[in-house]
Amino acid sequence: MTNLLKCPVKRSVSAPLHQILPMKRNVFVVLAVVALVAFSSWGFLVHRTVHQLAIYQLPKGLQPFFYSQKEYLVKYATRPDERRNSDSTEATKHFIDFEAFGDSAAWKMPMDWNSAVQQYTKDSLVKYGYVPYQIMALKEQLTNAFRQKNKDNILFYAADMGHYIADAHVPLHTSINYDGQLTGQKGLHSLWESVIPEIELSNYNLSGKHKAKYLKRPEEQLWKAVQEAHLLLTGVFGQEKEVTKQFVDSTKYRTQVRRGREVKSYTSAFAKAYNARLGNTVNEQLIKSSNLVADFWYTAWVDAGKPDLSSLVTTMSDEEKKAYKKEVKAYKKNELLKNKLLIARRDQRESGSE
Repeated sequence: MTNLLKCPVKRSVSAPLHQILPMKRNVFVVLAVVALVAFSSWGFLVHRTVHQLAIYQLPKGLQPFFYSQKEYLVKYATRPDERRNSDSTEATKHFIDFEAFGDSAAWKMPMDWNSAVQQYTKDSLVKYGYVPYQIMALKEQLTNAFRQKNKDNILFYAADMGHYIADAHVPLHTSINYDGQLTGQKGLHSLWESVIPEIELSNYNLSGKHKAKYLKRPEEQLWKAVQEAHLLLTGVFGQEKEVTKQFVDSTKYRTQVRRGREVKSYTSAFAKAYNARLGNTVNEQLIKSSNLVADFWYTAWVDAGKPDLSSLVTTMSDEEKKAYKKEVKAYKKNELLKNKLLIARRDQRESGSE
């Protein structure tokens, strides 16, 4: 897998293995909401939230270390997306275009990398995405980092792996039609995973009873998550078309001129209407992401022999212990936002972007 991660790739739908739909293009319309994230992943807000929630689900032997590094894990939850600007190999680590691999590929593809290469060739996997295999490779690297008690490597691989696990829960990361560009729905990617969470986060349930569990076959749980995300695509595309019937262009989009270029973005009214049709889907995928991130962190630690990480943690003061208990209690009661304890929102407030 090491050599694979160095292959130069860019996402492209200009020549898919299977022509599933005719390409529709409009060179004059650019959706502002997809300028930064159309080919990316969950917005920064969600990625950072997923990591923070995952920390609360860890057991006593692991949670103190991760909690002490909470700021790092939340901040660098978005690092893989930021790498896209400088690393040409980064893009296809974030998704897998199942249509490119044949009918029902989500249920037929091998779960291990070597078998997949043998069946589809490395070039095809690199071109059309390999997020499940990327996650499993990082899981092994995180396990080794735990064995070595290498603090920097533990944090690096834990943060990166968590990012890709969250990406694997985004339905549009499992399709060649990843931005609705093949069905006249361009901009759908950002609408679903970034615009809606930014608008609706205050209404989300950010608590849970899930406790990190050991995964005997983590690849099976991972592929189950990707399959479930893929099944959501029908609603992602279908509900957008249904909501569109209630709008005209002037109420669905707003137009601005930026740097001398006309840019269109979805209105808040449309985003809210679309979210209402989706129900709790986006919120549920966020929570499922955090649950699986916690499970993978924990599983890597157990597979490493449950090393004692106390030497990597500074003893908490009484005030810090009090703050920690308050925070965990707020998480369990879904009051992180209410008590201004969600780091991603705090950073937005401080930067003036909320």
